[in-house]
Amino acid sequence: MKKKDLRTLQRFLEVECWKLPAIRSLDRTLLAAADACKQINRIVQRAQTDDLYGAAIDPLTGDLAEMNVQGEVQQQLDVLCNTLMLRAFCGASNNAVCAVASEEEPLPRSCADVMGYDTTSSDLSNVFQSGEYVAVFDPIDGSKNIDSSLPVGTVFGIYRCPEGVNNGEDGWSLDSFLQRGTKMVAAGYCLYSATTVLVLTLGSGVHGFTLDPDRQIFLQTHPNMRIPDKGHLYSFNEAYSRDYSEPVQKFVENMKETGIMAGKKVSSRYVGALVADVHNVLINGGIYGYPSTRDDPNGKLRLLYESAPMAMIMEQAGGAGSTGYGRILDVLPPQPKKKKGGASSSEELDEEAGKGIHVRVPTFLGSVENVFELDQFHQYYGEDED
Repeated sequence: MKKKDLRTLQRFLEVECWKLPAIRSLDRTLLAAADACKQINRIVQRAQTDDLYGAAIDPLTGDLAEMNVQGEVQQQLDVLCNTLMLRAFCGASNNAVCAVASEEEPLPRSCADVMGYDTTSSDLSNVFQSGEYVAVFDPIDGSKNIDSSLPVGTVFGIYRCPEGVNNGEDGWSLDSFLQRGTKMVAAGYCLYSATTVLVLTLGSGVHGFTLDPDRQIFLQTHPNMRIPDKGHLYSFNEAYSRDYSEPVQKFVENMKETGIMAGKKVSSRYVGALVADVHNVLINGGIYGYPSTRDDPNGKLRLLYESAPMAMIMEQAGGAGSTGYGRILDVLPPQPKKKKGGASSSEELDEEAGKGIHVRVPTFLGSVENVFELDQFHQYYGEDED
């Protein structure tokens, strides 16, 4: 069977990073992230046959792994995928990345720490700290879907360290992570489904790459992706609809009663994995939503690892990302509070840092007309945000 003559991801990054001097040093970093996605894809496909299910076991003690920051016992797949992403951003980025933050870990880590170097004395540690960027990621989103052979994904974003920021004793600075999404220089996601797809933005459009299963390389199959201005899909978990805020309840009820959204006949699609649902909306148009509920007043999606990277991709594709009350990329994560009358303890600082790193926001992503319509319901029925 004859193959299409398609541009490889490596060639795409060589050209695009050459055209954009601000991110010229990120080509190896993004290639390394793509390679990690290939490895995660193989792990997902082999999960049933290679006994990769179940809680992770500490190899030294034989005990169950500790709970992650979300209060969940870490699973083998979570630990494996997290390790692959950590090593991709830190070990193969040509020292462009100095620190990383993962959805699976309570605090950021310096790349020197990730690679096993002493952050206080090693010369190699200083080499890692010279990086200009930090990376954030959710290594395996929707991992519960694997039991049912449904799609899962990986989400990541890259920020440039602010000028004048000095890394602390641990080799990282919280100021580099707690930035608005507008400061992100690149974002992407990998979808592991019928095909393995990498969708990437470098701040100048969105491009999609499909993994060739024979050659194991990503090929550019979706150049200059654009989401329709309005679409017919809505992707919400309606099992929680009674717990939604009033504006979202009114929005959903209006769709059901009229059968129309943004002037189009509506159709519901919900897989239960952020990457899969957002990708479907990106291709076909519509809206994805994970609203606030009574039990989770800020929703469940993390701003740094999920909402902001996906919002950047949507906006670069001509769509929108909103909390219902404003643009997701304008949300500033909570900053550590300075204690009056003295310095805070390291435990207090870690607690404050964790609040900012893992902050959650209500998230709505999709076509401009659809997201605008939802925001109008918040303006009419919602309470003013502080």
